[in-house]
Amino acid sequence: MVAACAQAAPFAYVPNERSGSISIIDTETDQVAQTIAVGGKPRGIGAAPDGSKLYVSDQATGALQVIDIATRQRVAEVRLGDSPEGVYVAAEGSRIAIALEEANTVALVDAGSRQVTRVRTVGKNPEHAVFSPDGRWVFVGAEDGAQVDVVDVATAKVDGSIAVGRRPRGIAFSPDGHRAYVACELDSMLYVIDVPQRRVLQSVKAGEFSNGVVVSQDGSRVYVSSGRGGSVTAFETKTMEPLATIAVGQRPWNMALTPDGGKLYVANGRSNTVSVIDTKALKKVKDVPVGEGPWGVVIR
Repeated sequence: MVAACAQAAPFAYVPNERSGSISIIDTETDQVAQTIAVGGKPRGIGAAPDGSKLYVSDQATGALQVIDIATRQRVAEVRLGDSPEGVYVAAEGSRIAIALEEANTVALVDAGSRQVTRVRTVGKNPEHAVFSPDGRWVFVGAEDGAQVDVVDVATAKVDGSIAVGRRPRGIAFSPDGHRAYVACELDSMLYVIDVPQRRVLQSVKAGEFSNGVVVSQDGSRVYVSSGRGGSVTAFETKTMEPLATIAVGQRPWNMALTPDGGKLYVANGRSNTVSVIDTKALKKVKDVPVGEGPWGVVIR
């Protein structure tokens, strides 16, 4: 089973926080090909760009689990601190950023040496810490805050903040790194940030309790999940006009696109499913049952 899974691609990896597992979905068949028992309370998930490893935050132990994708085995554990959540890997793969909610810090982990550098944030209870495409910055959203903190990766210090709405959650960058899109949950708004100038260009109404954000590979669309609305809205980035709102499961959280951009996978935390959206038709084509409390998705 492991050999067969290792040869096929791509796969969607889904951490299930209440069942302590990772569901592996074959994106060709949209069926669960395998489930890995990892224990604890897995939440954030990222993947090495070369497809060799998964990085999974475990709230129960305050650690980052390193999983070999080919063998589906845990090969290392990095101690982080209280309540690690979102996990993001820099485009070149050398660093990993993890938001530590209760510690009010971001952990920057060297993927090779696994040494940890901790950066204190301004916003309280950070949940997502996302690298810019060039790896120079990490944008941090926090549950108790109304700004995005900007971490300078080279100095490992906060280098200013950008005011947005209340409780900024999901953050995603345009492929060229010129724009960042931030979903603010309590205001149900999506903010568009000019990254070089560090200022808000626009804010648009999104779904109720806006949460996860992902940008298409060509930068033409941004998708935003609505936690309370049980839906995903697709926006055209040139005009920021909504193209469609697609019903998914209950409490959709974080999302990921297939490499060709043809499918969007949405983790539904209260439905215990992952919804699959056809991005050309902008319609849901399937709900895939997974473990309990799916928190996010990464595709490799």
